[in-house]
Amino acid sequence: MTTHVLGDTGVLTGRSLQHILRSPDTIVTTAVTPIALMLLFTYVFGGAINTGSDQSYGTYMLPGILLITIASGVAYTAYRLFLDMQGGIFERFQSMPIARSSVLWAHVLTSLAANLVSVTIVTGVALIMGFRTGASVAAWLAVAGILVLFTLALTWIAVIAGLSAKTIDGASAFSYPLIFLPFISSAFVPTDSMPGPVAWFAENQPVTYVVNTIRALFAQQPVGTDIWIALGWLVGILVVAYAFATAIYRRKIS
Repeated sequence: MTTHVLGDTGVLTGRSLQHILRSPDTIVTTAVTPIALMLLFTYVFGGAINTGSDQSYGTYMLPGILLITIASGVAYTAYRLFLDMQGGIFERFQSMPIARSSVLWAHVLTSLAANLVSVTIVTGVALIMGFRTGASVAAWLAVAGILVLFTLALTWIAVIAGLSAKTIDGASAFSYPLIFLPFISSAFVPTDSMPGPVAWFAENQPVTYVVNTIRALFAQQPVGTDIWIALGWLVGILVVAYAFATAIYRRKIS
């Protein structure tokens, strides 16, 4: 049964990846906004922002930019899932002897692959702009693991949106708050520079813990408890989103 599920998921993931390869502009579009933000904040606003850190501003804000990249990219998962729902693809799959869960997992794995490509592009541009780190291979792997977990958590939220939306605009509109969330965190400025209620929210929301963890890993500094709180948030969001998404999917196909 496990082999059956993995095989079906592999075939359907290949189908979804072909769609990406036929329209690579989706990956380019996902990377354009974060790159534009890097250019804007580094060369226009960066000199006026005091982060209280010895890092260059580009290095300081890169973790937040990477999260914005992923938040932008997962919108396409909801968009493609909605199109499949409206196009009757799900009904065709139901008539075939394939594992039902493989349909959703194919979209999730496609999102993971596409977002990793976008993150790699943005990181490459950051290196050209002067981003430098002495992080070890282990630290880079830890950063990659956190970004993968962040992508999976947001992608399952995107699956909920894609399954629940009534219009194509509604399917992708859910990502706007996710893209905005890093701006109310420690991604671009220290949280202690914000007004009281805003600072409290920024200090206690999951993006701040993720940003602080990645920033510490890049800077070769102790991550402290931030990494455990970040992982707790991400795993919790992932489990809850997965449960809701699969429940909605079962109801849709029943």
